[in-house]
Amino acid sequence: MTVPDVTVVIAVYNTVPYLTACLDSLVRQTIGHARMEVVAVDDGSTDGGGELLDTYAARHPGLFQVVHQANSGGPAAPTNRGLALARGRYVLFLGADDWLGDQALARMVASADDWGSDVLIPKQVGVNGRLVPQGIFDATAASVGFEDSALAWALADTKLFRLDLIRRHNLARKEELKVYSDQPFTLAACLRARRISVLADYDHYFLVLREDRGNVTQRAGALDRVRGVAAVQWVAAELAAPGGQLDAIRARHFGWEVPQLLQEGLLALDAGLRDQVCDGVGELVRQFGAREVYHRLAVPDRVRLELAATGRYRELRELIAYEAEHGAPPEVSETGADGVRRRYAAYPVFRDGAVGLSDELFLLGEERAEERAEVPVDPGVGGETGPPPPTLVQQLWRGAVPAQVRRRLRGYPVWRRLADAVAADGRNGGRR
Repeated sequence: MTVPDVTVVIAVYNTVPYLTACLDSLVRQTIGHARMEVVAVDDGSTDGGGELLDTYAARHPGLFQVVHQANSGGPAAPTNRGLALARGRYVLFLGADDWLGDQALARMVASADDWGSDVLIPKQVGVNGRLVPQGIFDATAASVGFEDSALAWALADTKLFRLDLIRRHNLARKEELKVYSDQPFTLAACLRARRISVLADYDHYFLVLREDRGNVTQRAGALDRVRGVAAVQWVAAELAAPGGQLDAIRARHFGWEVPQLLQEGLLALDAGLRDQVCDGVGELVRQFGAREVYHRLAVPDRVRLELAATGRYRELRELIAYEAEHGAPPEVSETGADGVRRRYAAYPVFRDGAVGLSDELFLLGEERAEERAEVPVDPGVGGETGPPPPTLVQQLWRGAVPAQVRRRLRGYPVWRRLADAVAADGRNGGRR
């Protein structure tokens, strides 16, 4: 029997409004049906998805292999079953609510062959407002790593993997995880790969945000997320090289997934669950060296993490409520005996002796005397040295968004990061 170039594995559970587009995109692949196979595992769908898979298998003999099983409660088990049946030289995992560009498989296989890639990351775009980090797709690259790219932000399994790599290292999803089960798998593959490549010159993979927000990551509970992050960090601790590689992985999760657990939604949980989440976050910080990458995190995130890590749950809740009500805290600045002027986020817990958090956690930036002296003289202010004029980015931000709205938006992590980026643009004089 001829070995196909690529196997596409799909775990299917109640995705009928989107499944047809997914399957049609596979039928249209320009690589040709003779060079590919699709293994679709119906995980006990109750919406007719299993029957739809059977219809496509009958309509396209030899292309689709359909497996039916009782519902397992998550995507890991059906994905593992599909992977076990894969025969291709490469395997691609495709969400049952997502779809591929017509040339996707042909382009991916050709590039992986040319470069000798063990893992290839195809350009991905979001549909219906799905957030897809784009940093890794700045340019096509034959080889990337964690220290020279945004690879740490691309740990979903929406990639092309060399099947031999997976078989040699017995890689599979952890079926006990209800969310993020793909990230430990992907991270282990990337850390064991001889070469990781990026193909950014074509929209290969379209990730869809379901209108009912029924995507697995949208449904997951807070404790499930804590367990998922822990599983990823265990892989990093075991396989990542200390230093830049390990720090990039830590900074990604402690700068994004973990702080998301410590936002306003935490206050809506019942007290018992709320404390369990805080316990879990605190354990993550202590066990996986989050403090070593605090300097790479935004101030609101590292303050929250440290409050959780030190068991200051009441102060953590108060800080979350404070930001929800007031947005970003005021800034205070002071010049030390070393001549360095430092700016701090003046949260209510800043320099609270009873809490005991270090000033460094609240540090927004610092400026030495010689750097301040380089600020150009503004003749419109009586010849006195003043701050540089706002950059174009700052002007657009301030002009398009009223001050009151800007303050409120800073209570939300995504908007706060945008505002911080705008502020950094101003400190850099608009340079990148």
